[in-house]
Amino acid sequence: MANLKAEIFELNNGTMQVLVSNLGCTIISLSVPDKDGVLSDVVLGLDSLDSYQKGLAPYFGCIVGRVANRIKDGKFTLDGVEYSLPVNRPPNSLHGGHVGYDKKVWEVVEYRKGETPSITFKYHSHDGEEGYPGDITVTATYTLTSNTTLRLDIEGVPKDKPTIINLAQHTYWNLAGHNKGNILDHSIRIPANHVTPVDQNTVPTGEIMPVKGTPFDFTSEKRIGNTINEVGLGYDHNYVLDCGEEKAGLRHAAKVRDPSSSRVLNLWTNAPGMQFYTANYVNGVAGKGGAVYEKHAALCLETQGYPNSINQPNFPSIVVRPDERYQHTMLYEFSIESS
Repeated sequence: MANLKAEIFELNNGTMQVLVSNLGCTIISLSVPDKDGVLSDVVLGLDSLDSYQKGLAPYFGCIVGRVANRIKDGKFTLDGVEYSLPVNRPPNSLHGGHVGYDKKVWEVVEYRKGETPSITFKYHSHDGEEGYPGDITVTATYTLTSNTTLRLDIEGVPKDKPTIINLAQHTYWNLAGHNKGNILDHSIRIPANHVTPVDQNTVPTGEIMPVKGTPFDFTSEKRIGNTINEVGLGYDHNYVLDCGEEKAGLRHAAKVRDPSSSRVLNLWTNAPGMQFYTANYVNGVAGKGGAVYEKHAALCLETQGYPNSINQPNFPSIVVRPDERYQHTMLYEFSIESS
């Protein structure tokens, strides 16, 4: 494993182009056409893999794990055994600890070009890594399934011990272009009638709260800037994906629209929740091509199991046992839609 080096690979089908690295399975850039056919890169990123390895990106574009989001106080109990995790975002453990999957160089096991180009990355996570129990093998496959659709399939297989797995894709999206300022004019629809409200440390309280009549209601498409000032620093909340339409075993998680370019992103997933995050903590990050990213420069749509699920018995379980496998699919469909 030690001799793996971080590299960048291209997926290109003639309409969209994605650059992805085996460092954290990171989407470095993703370019899709606007209403005039002009390609723009719509994901935040850094200029060099070196910058990612130095930790200069706040989880730009990567896969986070073994458990995405926050685990309260960095502690959980599984089958009567208590485990302690690194408290890397005090007082909680965030996105897998100090050295999560986003900071690992994954092995490239398959790389295909052609009309439906794809790449598959693999990582062996060992028992005790960042405090988590059990060896697991994780694979992640990015595929351009059609002209303007990217699919990500993630699988986690435990070896011989039960564990917890909850992986998320942490790309920061700005459909106007990564260097085009904030996303307050983007509109979003999230087919979720409930959110999981959080305490002062951004950990869910365990409540499942109806969004109706609150600033969290995106069941109808709404401009993000209209209500963002009513929710503290901005949105950083897990939505319960309970009312989206379904297709091919996936449910609709979000529709995002940028009025300036007419670009639309529809996200479909099999995960029960989605963290909607409006880059509240991004502050003067030196990005690619000389861009400087400020607060609300992008939005994240992290489909996931609910945060801190392992400590909330009423949340869907993220426990995976040796005879089971974790499977998470995301479908990112881009299109053009004038308002």
